[in-house]
Amino acid sequence: MTFRQASDEPAHSFIGSLTSLRQAVLWPAATVSAGALLVYGSFNASTLQLQPVRPVVVVTPSLIGPNPLSTAAPVGPGPALVRSIPQRIRIPTISVNAPFTPLTLAASGQLNAPPSNDKNLVGWYNGGATPGERGTAIVAGHFDTKTGPAVFVNLSALKKGNKVEITRADGKIATFKVDSVESFSKAKFPNARVYNDASSAQLRLITCGGQYDHKVKDYKENVVVFAHLESSRKA
Repeated sequence: MTFRQASDEPAHSFIGSLTSLRQAVLWPAATVSAGALLVYGSFNASTLQLQPVRPVVVVTPSLIGPNPLSTAAPVGPGPALVRSIPQRIRIPTISVNAPFTPLTLAASGQLNAPPSNDKNLVGWYNGGATPGERGTAIVAGHFDTKTGPAVFVNLSALKKGNKVEITRADGKIATFKVDSVESFSKAKFPNARVYNDASSAQLRLITCGGQYDHKVKDYKENVVVFAHLESSRKA
């Protein structure tokens, strides 16, 4: 793995088109490509497109995630929890123990970055499912910053079967089991596979990976961890 040098300036690399999620939720689910997520694995930015979720008859904001006002877990396969804001993530295998910050969309439809001055911080896209809720919860973390390695620097070392624990505001700890860890070229990122909605409680952990291209000042790949909710307990 090549780290970028401290003198390197941040850059943007774009994958897919940029469409505001706020605008996209007003269009039919069967025809819209909803928004774009700007995921920060390092101080550099990579834009990854959020694909349409399952079609519904009535178009509502639930197109980009479960209803924020819901108090009951919807019916579906596998365990699931009600909506609750994530507070802390622990991944013992790679010594991650970090707080969350919510990530919102800018007017451009891009996801605002976690603060770059805090290396031990992860961001959760608060327009989608919360970790443990039915749907696909998106969590992004820096691979590195200008001051050195950051919270998700060892994300690619995870293996199938490893556990990810997320403490939630409702006092529960959601335990996720890793299904796979994969690296994708930013030029051929599988948007639908990573971002599509799900009827079960899914988790995606995303950061940058691969070699650092000093010419374009960005990493060439994204590392994505695919995981599902296995169980939950009281904190």
